[in-house]
Amino acid sequence: MPEFNPHCLACPRLASHLSNIRDMYPRYFARPVPPFGDPKARLLVVGLAPGMHGANRTGRPFTGDHAGILLYETLHRHGFANRPVSESVRDGLTLKNCRITNAVKCLPPGNKPLPAEIATCNLYLQTELANIKPKSVILALGTVAHEAVLKAFKLKRKEYKFAHGAQHALPNDLRLIDSYHCSRYNTQTKRLTAEMFDAILRQARELLAG
Repeated sequence: MPEFNPHCLACPRLASHLSNIRDMYPRYFARPVPPFGDPKARLLVVGLAPGMHGANRTGRPFTGDHAGILLYETLHRHGFANRPVSESVRDGLTLKNCRITNAVKCLPPGNKPLPAEIATCNLYLQTELANIKPKSVILALGTVAHEAVLKAFKLKRKEYKFAHGAQHALPNDLRLIDSYHCSRYNTQTKRLTAEMFDAILRQARELLAG
């Protein structure tokens, strides 16, 4: 199984939705969005799915919408990105020792993938996680990403409960850190503040440093 298939049509509802989006917005990427960053990274950030006017428009995770503002600012502050703002695939932004992917690679209607769609796309995440080096860190942004990581390792949810700031030991000497998703809703309601997210990336950096 490859890590990514740019022509994937495995989920009929998502494929149909993207086809409609391409008709409505001819200039949008509107296809499965590939992972972005260092292929040998020891920090893997896992999000939910592409945003309608963000990654679905630009073709790069967390790029071009509100959700990426806090993420890229904080990655830059901790040395994982060469610049703090992600605007387009041609903006010169690169990641160092960091890679960003999504639990579901295609834009879902209402930003809510169905369980069957998460399960189908999980095959790609399994391959990504199988290729990550031991002692690496996985950062799950939100419950869906957290549960997708557990599913990839065939672990039971009740034994690895999601909580902001929680750390979990995974197979292959990997560590999972949970964070609230850096969505517009979470940041504007202060459920997730810049200080809270900074502490999460500090945890990741310290784990990577041993």
